[in-house]
Order: sequence, then C-alpha cells, then structure tokens
Amino acid sequence: MKKQLIIITLIALVMGCTATENKPQATPVPNTATSIPTVALLVSATTATPEKQIEIESTAIIKVVATVTEVVATVETEPIVADVMVKVSAGSFIMGNDKSDPEDAPVHQVELPAFEIDKFEVTNADFTKFVESTGYQTFAEQKGYASWRNGEGVGKENHPVVRVTWDDANAYCTWLKKRLPSEAEWEKAARGNDGRTYPWGNDWKANKANVKEIARRTTMAVGSFTVGASPDGAEDMVGNVWEWTADWYQPYPGNTTKDVYYGEKFRVTRGGGWFDEQPQATAFNRNAADPYKTANDDLGFRCVR
Repeated sequence: MKKQLIIITLIALVMGCTATENKPQATPVPNTATSIPTVALLVSATTATPEKQIEIESTAIIKVVATVTEVVATVETEPIVADVMVKVSAGSFIMGNDKSDPEDAPVHQVELPAFEIDKFEVTNADFTKFVESTGYQTFAEQKGYASWRNGEGVGKENHPVVRVTWDDANAYCTWLKKRLPSEAEWEKAARGNDGRTYPWGNDWKANKANVKEIARRTTMAVGSFTVGASPDGAEDMVGNVWEWTADWYQPYPGNTTKDVYYGEKFRVTRGGGWFDEQPQATAFNRNAADPYKTANDDLGFRCVR
C-alpha cells in the first residue's frame, strides 16, 4: 500500500506541472534531490498541441512510475542492519599455542590478506531483520526446539543471537554478501600479530569478558566489554557466546595427535561463552560442533568480508 501511495502522489505532482500552461514560468530553482528528468517534458509540452501534450504527459507518467517503483523496490530489499566492521591488515601472525590443549598446537605463522570482521557478534535485532526480509526459519524452529525467539531473544535485541546452527549463521552472512570467518581470520582478529593469549593482552582479567567468573550466567549486550577489545577493535572475541567459523575441525600442520573429532564432520567454534572459564576464553582455544544441528544458548557468530 505504501508503494502505491508514493506512486499516486508523484503522478499527481507530475500532472500538476501542466497547470502552469497559461502562467508565467518562474525562474528555475536548482534541485538538490535525485532528479526525474521525465517531469521536464511536461513543462516544454505547454507549447505543443493538446493531443501532443497528452501523449507526452502519458509517457512521462509511465516513466516516473517505473522510476519510483524501481527506487521503492531497492529500498525495500536492501538489508538495514548494524553493519559495523573493523579492518584487519594484511600480513602474518602467530597462530596456535604449544602449552595448552593438544589440538591448539603447534605454534605456526600464518599469512593472510586484509579483511574486515564484524566489530560485534550478530544481534537478535539484526537477525530479526534477516528473518523478516527472507522468511527464513532456523533449524531449531523447524524442529520445534527452543529457538532464538525464546528466552534468550525476548527483550534482548542488542544481545548476540543464539540457538543458531552453522547453516543458520552462514545463511545470514550470505544474505549480507558476507561470509563466516575462517579459523585463521578469527584468531588473527582476536589476538593481533603478537601472539597474545587474550584479545587485551597476556594477563587474565575476568572483568574484560562475559565469562563464568563474573557470574552473569547469560548473554550480555554486545559491546559491554570495550576494555576487552582486540588490537583491531573487535569486541567480545572471547566470552559472551562461542562463535561459528567457516572451517572443518582439522589438525594443524605438523600436529600428529589423534582426535576422533578431526575430519569433515564438525566445524570449528571459537572464543568461549558466558559459562566458560579462563582456559576456554583464550584467543587460541579450539572447539568443535556439529554444524547441522548444534544450536546452543551460548553459541552465535559474526561475519567477515
């Protein structure tokens, strides 16, 4: 209905241009808005025959309607979400750790091109806009399980969306012409180039992340821990919720440790969540989850491009 009202209003405006036929024309005023050239045809048409004027008016109206329809359609389909990203420069960084869990080793250098990563975890508000725009249903909703629409999402628009599978997260990123971060991209964005243990440095400080130690026992609004931001400015890279990455859970090059989860069955998750302790809330800790059906209340995501 809105689209029709806009078009009707503009048609009326165009028709009104012909009313100046017997009146002196005022000095043109520069138009700073987006111009619709077809309207000018009606002004010059005042010197034409009535039949020719009607023909020009009809053509102009059709063109105006087509132009307005195109503009309205563009506005309606364009994603309107919090698209705040930080830049991560190209270059190498130190990935992994030799003094933690076996799957985190060995330490190795990784070279990456420049990329951007969401400053915050994707929120319930942003995910709502995705669903409203596409009609998407998450895996949990399809199965009748507790979903992002339940307790963790009600009245918490600026909290990270949870209970989303890898497929759900990937669908959202694709909608925005983004993608899930590779495991290496996620780790570089979290720890910078100097191999630090946490986004903020090498010393554990629980007040810089939403983890078990601060006893909130649920998600918090994204950006609540600015003091815990990474060197590039990404926030909540540890704590609050675990985050999906694009990669399968595989051993690092040179790692000969056996792990039944290695292969192309589980996707890597990173960062630790609101119920995790210090060992899980590091920039190098790795975890894995079934991408097709894992939809926990402490698991979300962010995108890169």
